[in-house]
This record gives sequence, structure tokens and C-alpha cells, in this order.
Amino acid sequence: MGDRAVAGGKARGGQGSAPAARSQQRGRRRLSVDERRDELIEAALELFSTKSPEDVSIDDVAAAAGASRALVYHYFGGKYELYIAALGSAARQLSVLLEPPTEGTPIERLQISLKRYFDFVESHAPGFTALLRGGPADRSGEVGEIVDGIRQLLLGRILHAMDVEIPTPVLRITLRSWMASVETAGLDWLENRDVTREELERLLVDHLVVLLDVAGQHEPAIAALFDRLAHEEVPTED
Repeated sequence: MGDRAVAGGKARGGQGSAPAARSQQRGRRRLSVDERRDELIEAALELFSTKSPEDVSIDDVAAAAGASRALVYHYFGGKYELYIAALGSAARQLSVLLEPPTEGTPIERLQISLKRYFDFVESHAPGFTALLRGGPADRSGEVGEIVDGIRQLLLGRILHAMDVEIPTPVLRITLRSWMASVETAGLDWLENRDVTREELERLLVDHLVVLLDVAGQHEPAIAALFDRLAHEEVPTED
């Protein structure tokens, strides 16, 4: 989306606007309903990454996508519906990216999943930011359902990496607490970028290890899980 916006803004000879350039481009190839809708969603995600949803208007999205205001209303009905569609798109992108690894030790699989998560954070900052900004605003509505859904998916991915089918209450609370730290760390990293991604990912893996160690002091089953993870990560020598 960003590349298309830049290209549209640099028309040959400095003539014409980005929307005009886009209109000419579309005239050469008719977009399907799904393609046009996806283009509007992509423009919305781009805007939601830099502004709060309240500060983004339908006119802003239309201008960013090189479309008319009426077209945005035609496809989505209003800004709230467009916002829901954008959040859903972000959630689906992250879901596909976080398909669980099948090889390596549990910690190695967790490291792979975390790396993919931050690949998304870095490469799809609009979707990531829009996804998390939606969380507190409407916990009982569609926004809350989308955010809760992706968090449940992430919890499932972590449990899969640990070879755990059904978590105990203490393990569930521990993992959800860690997930909240990962989300906060992602937003902080996007804002400051004063540590490397590699440092941040290692730090977060260490955070989880410490949390599991502490939780194991409250529940023997977690202590056994921690011991198993540690044993698989650093096999004992014969």
C-alpha cells in the first residue's frame, strides 16, 4: 500500500494527483469486488497504524486508496464497519503467519513463533497496531471478539509449542500474562526501536522461562513442565 501511495504521489512531470493516477491505473484493469475491497482495507490499516481510529475519516481512507467517498460507503456502510473489516484482516494475517512449527525443541519452536510474530510486527505494523488499539475500546462488541479471538489463537500456538493440550488455571494465567508483555513490548519497540529485535526476542523468551519457573513453585505440574522443557533444551550428556 505504501509503495503504491508513493508511486501515485510522484506522477510524471509532477502532474495530477494520487487519486487521479490510481483512477487511470484502474481504468486499464478492472478490479474485482474482492480486490477493490481489499485495497480499501489495506489503506485503512495504513492509516490506523499512525492515528487513532477516531482521527481517521472515511475521506482519509478514500484519498489514501485513490477511491471515492461513496465507494467506501458502498462497500462498508460506515467507518465502524470498515474498522471491523480492517481488524479482521490483521487478525487473519497474523493467524496464517503463526501456523505452529513442527520441528525443534519446545523452546526452539517458541522462538520460531516469536520471530514470526515480530516479523508481523515489523512488516505489518498497520495491522498489528490497529489490532491492539481495538482491544480496550469495545471489549463487549465485535472489536473485542476479534482481539480475544487472536489472543486465544496465540495461546493455542504457545501451548502447542510446549506440547500441552489443556493448561491448568495457573499455567493459563501465566501464559496470558506473558502474552500481554509480548504485546506491550511490540508496541514499545515500534515506538522506540532502541533495542534490536534479536535482543527483544531473547528477552521475551527468558521472561517466559522465569515465569514458568516461578509458577512451578505454585503448582507441581508446571514444575514438571519446566523441568521437561529445560531437559529438552539442554540434553544431559551420557
